[in-house]
Amino acid sequence: MYVLLQGVFKQFGAGGYGNSDNAFTDESEVKLHQRLEKLYLSTRAAKHFQRDVVRGVEGYIVTGSKQVEIGNKLSDDSQKYGIENTCTSGNTLSRAATYYGKARSLIEKERGNMLKAFGTQVAEPLRAMVMGAPLEDARHLAQRYDRIRQEADAQVVEVSRRQSRVRESAGNSDVISKLEAAEYKLEELKSNMVGLGKEAVSAMAAVEGQQQRLTLQRLIAMVEAERTYHQKVLEILDHLEEEMVSERQKIEAPPPPAAESFMSPPPPSYDEVNGMFASTSADQAVNSVDFFLGEALDSFEAESEFELNLSVGDIVIVRKISSNGWAEGECKGKAGWFPHAYVERRERVLASKVPHIF
Repeated sequence: MYVLLQGVFKQFGAGGYGNSDNAFTDESEVKLHQRLEKLYLSTRAAKHFQRDVVRGVEGYIVTGSKQVEIGNKLSDDSQKYGIENTCTSGNTLSRAATYYGKARSLIEKERGNMLKAFGTQVAEPLRAMVMGAPLEDARHLAQRYDRIRQEADAQVVEVSRRQSRVRESAGNSDVISKLEAAEYKLEELKSNMVGLGKEAVSAMAAVEGQQQRLTLQRLIAMVEAERTYHQKVLEILDHLEEEMVSERQKIEAPPPPAAESFMSPPPPSYDEVNGMFASTSADQAVNSVDFFLGEALDSFEAESEFELNLSVGDIVIVRKISSNGWAEGECKGKAGWFPHAYVERRERVLASKVPHIF
């Protein structure tokens, strides 16, 4: 079949019809022949392009499937670490590994969907077109047209030879009869050739149109499948980034004051501190300290008359520290208890802030 098609191609593309063009002077037949030649070349190029696309897509599917396999292994390992990790400093990394593993699994699922679309929506339809009957049927018509055209070409030579004999025979009836038969056969071949040529042109034009439409549609389908994949992956990665950045911020951010721990037990009253209602409880022990200046790191809102309101940046004179986490001091002319963790000791204080203490 390949050799036969090569022969047809040579007839169409390599000047094989040069002698016939001299024999057939009918302009419409010449245009028909040229049209069929262009269609043959066009459909042949389109078939080769479709085959190249199929091979490329199939290779991409094989490579992509291996990537999916590797990605799923990475996903499983990440989630396994997240579940089994027993780090004593916290479970932030465990959660991050779990987040990553789940995100990677979703990404590989989307990649699998894309590869499946490549196979069903691109490779299979184009392969069916390459191997399908319409193109081969149209080519067979073109081959039959080529054979009849060659026969007609030979018959032109035969008619010319008969015409010479008639001129030489001086009106011999038998020679004239053979000439008429040769001319009749030539007209019949030309008629069949033109009819078959039109049929072949129509069939190949239909195939060409189908090739163009189908190939363009499949390329668009491939682009859309890949575009959908990247959009899904972007959404997954955006969500993953939010989760992992949140975990990172938990590590990097200073621990917030545990206000609840300060509320139980409550701060000692001044009477308790001065021994009027002495308590032997270790939690209620209060140590007098050398006065020092501290700066409020966070705001504290007093909930009783014994507590001291604080705002961020306030300078406090710390006078007593209780073992239950409370400290007593003075700020802005008022004295009271406040959570010790809210205040950090300062060796030096700006002179502009000292008046605000009293």
